[in-house]
Amino acid sequence: MADKNLVKNKKAERRRRRVRAKIKGSAAIPRLTVSKSAQNTFAQLIDDQKCATIASAATNASAVKSKLKKDLSKVDAAKIVGEEIAKIARKKGIEKIVFDRNKYIYHGRIKAVAEGARSGGLKF
Repeated sequence: MADKNLVKNKKAERRRRRVRAKIKGSAAIPRLTVSKSAQNTFAQLIDDQKCATIASAATNASAVKSKLKKDLSKVDAAKIVGEEIAKIARKKGIEKIVFDRNKYIYHGRIKAVAEGARSGGLKF
């Protein structure tokens, strides 16, 4: 019998490739990719043509950590990450992005980052 984690990782990699095949970022319209761990949520603006990260924000970054309260849920913290990445993008003159949900379903923290970015002024 195959190792359960090996099968799970292969399925996740296929989902990631399927999503990424339809999405390309550029300098004018970068890709906003979101990932998460058990404790933190991460967001990056990526220019796929140069293979470079334009901006990033995370719940464990000092700019976001100062805004978080102790009793805040992970979903609320993820929304703050979305607002922070939108603020950084607006400073760099970026208003349009392409959203990359990575291997995750559009639900919970992933959805909260997207809503935070939208409320921060980014257009998808």
